[in-house]
Amino acid sequence: MERGHEVFVALRPSNEWEYRLDFIPRENFLHVSIRNSFGMFSAKRIGNFVDERSIDIVHAHVARDYLATSVAVRMVKRAKYVLTRHVVFPMKPFHRLALRNVDAAIAVSPPVAVQLEKIFPATKVHTIPNGIDFIDLASDVRAKMGAEFRVFHSIPPDAPLVVTLGELIPLKGQRDLVLAANEVLKRIPDCRFVIAGKDNSLDQRFRRELKRLVRVFGHEHNFIWLDWLDDISPLMAAADVFVSPSHSESFGLAMLDAMAFGTPVIASETGGARELIADKKALVPIKDPIALAEKLASYLMSPDILRRLAETQMRNARERYGLDRMIDTTVELYGSVLRR
Repeated sequence: MERGHEVFVALRPSNEWEYRLDFIPRENFLHVSIRNSFGMFSAKRIGNFVDERSIDIVHAHVARDYLATSVAVRMVKRAKYVLTRHVVFPMKPFHRLALRNVDAAIAVSPPVAVQLEKIFPATKVHTIPNGIDFIDLASDVRAKMGAEFRVFHSIPPDAPLVVTLGELIPLKGQRDLVLAANEVLKRIPDCRFVIAGKDNSLDQRFRRELKRLVRVFGHEHNFIWLDWLDDISPLMAAADVFVSPSHSESFGLAMLDAMAFGTPVIASETGGARELIADKKALVPIKDPIALAEKLASYLMSPDILRRLAETQMRNARERYGLDRMIDTTVELYGSVLRR
């Protein structure tokens, strides 16, 4: 919008984050629910919305939306269809036929692009990494923010703090982190762990399982559980290490946020982590809590090495993953699609 483009948003009526888009005029919103991959009734509403407002580009981001968007764009004919794939999981074979009218498919990382090229012609696949808006904080402001976070959550100022952030699901590997923490605490008894994220399942089973495991180990005192955070800056300012123990990660936006903030990242060796983290010493095998524990303890007991890792990762993040670069590349792709 700041560059002069008109932006419209289609999102479900029950969404929890529309308030973040208060800069978009109310008449530019379409509230619509796509309950499954074939949401044909919603497709008609989207198509009418696109047609009435002479929208040029329709950009879908979630797999559930792909087919309905395809139908909506076929109804309008003049509009172009762009989709982004944010996960590394393979698409279904029938997508090759059902999504023939896709004009461009964006992958957030090279591993995702490999999967997209199994569905779309290589000429339609483009890799555009996620970008973030970097915030520069003075060292004293950061220190104050981190200290306030620790006081609020009763974390001693000198206790090593390990954090992770992500939806509470087995795929994100929080169970591996709890198992690794049990080993780390044998060597660093005052270490603290923050697990931030929501279990979006109806029964909250995985969250309860994680807490039960911590209780069995007798480490309740060392763990803090937080739901979703609108502002992760205080968490990152307080942390000594950010851990991504995920079993699969197409990109890893939480890792990038941590790196950009200057918080060193240790991660399981997913495709996303390999793309983001240049120093492979900071990577551990997937589903290997013992290796994760060894790596964590080693870095936590070597502050100078940890500081150099943070500096290297922050410099890499800021050079490669700025928000402006992502926007420039996306807008350029929109232009080429429209010219075709």
